[in-house]
Amino acid sequence: MHAEAHPAKIRALIVDDEPLARSNLSVLLRTDPEIGIVGECGSGAEALGEIRIANPDLLFLDVQMPECDGFDVLELLGRNLPPAVVFVTAYDQYALRAFEAGALDYLLKPFDNARFELALSRAKQKIRLGRDRTQRLERVAIKNAGELCFVKIAEIDWIEAADYYACLHVGPRSHLLRRSMSELEEDLDPNVFCRVHRSSIVNLERVRGLKFRQDGEYEVLLEDGARVRLSRRYRKQLQERLGVRRDLAEDA
Repeated sequence: MHAEAHPAKIRALIVDDEPLARSNLSVLLRTDPEIGIVGECGSGAEALGEIRIANPDLLFLDVQMPECDGFDVLELLGRNLPPAVVFVTAYDQYALRAFEAGALDYLLKPFDNARFELALSRAKQKIRLGRDRTQRLERVAIKNAGELCFVKIAEIDWIEAADYYACLHVGPRSHLLRRSMSELEEDLDPNVFCRVHRSSIVNLERVRGLKFRQDGEYEVLLEDGARVRLSRRYRKQLQERLGVRRDLAEDA
C-alpha cells in the first residue's frame, strides 16, 4: 500500500515594520496546518531579499514602511511576484492602488478573525489552483554540434552558471543550455531543486551532506562526489529544505 502524498504547505512571508502586527499575523497563520511561515521582515528592503530567497507562495505586506514601502516592494519585484499578495494597512486610501498593483486582497487594520479567514481562504484557493495548472519542466532540449538531445530534469545532479549559459551536470556528463540561472530556477520544481549560490542550483535528492570548511563557509556534498559552495545568503533556505536543525549545522 502506498502512502498518500500530502500537498506541500503554503509558504507564507509576513512583512510589517511593527513587531506587534507581525506577531498578530503569525499567531493567526500558525493555527492553519496548511500554512508554513518561512519568515518575517521588518522593512521593505529586507523583504526584497527574503522573497527572492524563500520564494513564498503568500505574502502579507504592509503598505506604509519607511524608505521602501509595500508598493516599492511590488514594483522592484517586477514579474517575480508571489502567487498571492495580501496588503495589510491601517489606511484605506491605498486600496484601489493595491489592487492595480496585483494584490489579491486588502486587510484594513484592525481586522477581526472572520475577515482574516476570508482573505486567507481566497489566497489558499488561488495558490492551489495555480499549483494544479503549473506544468513543471520535465526535460530540456540541448543543441550540440548539429544534434539535438534531450536531458530529463530529474536526472540533473546540479547546475552552475557559465557566462550566458547554464551548465547542467548529469552524472559524468555536462551540457550547456542557453538559459539564465534565474529563468531555470523559476521553471524547476522548488521541492526538488534549491539555489545554494548565485551561480549554483542543486538537486536536493542528490545531496549527501554539508561540509564545514576552515574558512567558515560550507560546501554541499553531492552523491557523485561533487562539492558545491554554499553561500551565506542561501544557507538558511537549504538547511530548512533539508530539515537540518540550526544547532546541528553550527556544531558540524
